[in-house]
Amino acid sequence: MNPEEQIIQLRKELRAHNYNYYVLDNATISDFDFDIKLKELQALEDANPAFYDPDSPTQRVGGEVTKNFNTVKHEFRMYSLDNSYSIEDLEDWETRIKKIIDGPISYTCELKYDGASMSLTYENGSLIKAVTRGDGFQGDDVTANIRTIKSVPLKLQGDYPDRFEIRGEIVLPFEGFNKMNEERLAAGEELYRNPRNTASGSLKLQDSAEVARRPLECLLYSLVGEKLPISTQIEGLKKAASWGFKVPDIAEKVDSIEEVFRFINYWDVHRHELPYETDGVVVKVNNLQQQEELGYTAKAPRWAMAYKFKAEQVSTVLEEITYQVGRTGAITPVANLTPVELAGTTVKRASLHNADQIEKLDIREGDTVYVEKGGEIIPKIIGVDLSKRLETSEPTKYIEKCPECQTPLSRTEGDAKHYCPNENGCPPQIIGRIQHYISRKAMDIEGLGGETVALLVQAGLITTYADLYEITVEDVLPLERMAQKSAENLVAGVAASKNIPFERVLFALGIRFVGETVAKKLARHFKSIDALMNASKEELESVDEIGTRIAESVVSFFTVDEQIDLFNTEISKGADHRLIIERLKRYGVQLEISKEELAGQTTTLTGSSFVVSGVFERVSRTELKKLIESNGGKVSSSISAKTGYLIAGDKMGPSKRAKAETLGVPIVSEDEFLKMIGQ
Repeated sequence: MNPEEQIIQLRKELRAHNYNYYVLDNATISDFDFDIKLKELQALEDANPAFYDPDSPTQRVGGEVTKNFNTVKHEFRMYSLDNSYSIEDLEDWETRIKKIIDGPISYTCELKYDGASMSLTYENGSLIKAVTRGDGFQGDDVTANIRTIKSVPLKLQGDYPDRFEIRGEIVLPFEGFNKMNEERLAAGEELYRNPRNTASGSLKLQDSAEVARRPLECLLYSLVGEKLPISTQIEGLKKAASWGFKVPDIAEKVDSIEEVFRFINYWDVHRHELPYETDGVVVKVNNLQQQEELGYTAKAPRWAMAYKFKAEQVSTVLEEITYQVGRTGAITPVANLTPVELAGTTVKRASLHNADQIEKLDIREGDTVYVEKGGEIIPKIIGVDLSKRLETSEPTKYIEKCPECQTPLSRTEGDAKHYCPNENGCPPQIIGRIQHYISRKAMDIEGLGGETVALLVQAGLITTYADLYEITVEDVLPLERMAQKSAENLVAGVAASKNIPFERVLFALGIRFVGETVAKKLARHFKSIDALMNASKEELESVDEIGTRIAESVVSFFTVDEQIDLFNTEISKGADHRLIIERLKRYGVQLEISKEELAGQTTTLTGSSFVVSGVFERVSRTELKKLIESNGGKVSSSISAKTGYLIAGDKMGPSKRAKAETLGVPIVSEDEFLKMIGQ
């Protein structure tokens, strides 16, 4: 099964689901299904960086936030979770964390309730704010609605901290859901599809009195804040319960992955006895100090893992095979199915991945096929019921031309994917690049969404992201559903993007393999787009964690081919990119690190890597890591012969110290490190 074909197929579907789920609150899939879809894409990208697309839905936990509620930035980011589907996955996870953590590790096992994620903020024992997950960085303020949920305490009891956040799930119990549907049936109204979507939609109702009539509950699972009076996850759950929160008492502390799997096996059967929907088990490192030491990836905590229960399978008819074009030009075949209920949602489409997969399974239009959800983010076809194959069936012949622009497809030898090479003339590729440019983690242009980008391209107003800076209110007013205020907001949002810092602009350019983290490294190293454009492959490879594939991609992106197509006078791809960047400079886009940011950076620690371990007094672990990076150093998670220094705090494990001493790695205290950088 070819990874890139799977990756490209997921993009368009997930964008649509993100919009329905986070903006319209009219989701067509359950949270469980969406999470599985997102996980497959994330896993594929992590395992295959060559196919990485910075516009991927995995770059963000969610999508656009509705404007009917005030948008609030999370004080502490709401991360997603990595998923596992077998004991082998959990064992691999344990192996990874044991390379970082010194000493024994215990775990907490909790059920993963299928609801709408929520962050509640309490101050002096009173609820002051309730914010939805949104995209993980910011969400919607739904405090008025949350206050109507009886299981959410408005005033705490006991020894609670002065200020803290607590995360949980807003759920709709089966009993309440069934009662709501009985009432709708009696009234002749359309029934709600499932408890999860109904709970999520309830949070965005304009009338809080209507929310109060819905039997929602809030199940809490995680305390967040500075200097909390707890040292373990299980202690945090008990404290939260004592303060008045509804915390499921199912959670268990265990001391091995074998015990974790016993918990999973039990609840895989007995979860059906619970009053709520569940979609798996969440396993967390119990010790909070160990959690802090493990830290986070760009998307998820290293100290937690979600185990997803086994997938459901159904059979249906493959009515038609169609083909989609991704932003990179890769072609993905799609199975259009007779609608079938699967895991609480109606499935109409499934990815066929690539030509090799179609040939391997001998999939044909008209076949009865087996469809599964589980480890895959979107439904996949796992087989064909040959006993039901039509006598008139014909083998599938893969298309030879792009379905969008009719350009003959290309296929590199040994590669399962087909490509449309018409980068500058194929509409989905053009639209995809601009949609990436405006995305939240890139230029974050307010007032401009993916659908509007498509309208702008189709109207001939833009063909590159540089064109955005020339559009006027008068240009966009004729567009469908575009009012005066919307047009003004769009133009203002584009203008405001000129203040986005260089590292995010670099990410927005859409250079293959240059994701958010790589863009930061390149921006910090080269300081300006000019220096980066003129860098050689060797210079790029000298940057920490920049490999050959990334270096070649960057060089190729900016390379100008002197040959010009005399038939259509189009200049080369590299020249296009350089000209676009020159235009961005003229418009005032930030293409170098600001003087203020440069003033806070030094090269004092260049060439040195640091491992940070233990508890610190003067600065937090996060602040220590920022200080290392802003002074040119590298932060590593584990000690090796290449480690420059071990910064040792209180309660650091003895084996880390012993390993550092064995390898001759210098051990410095917090004060000694701060002296190294002149603080």
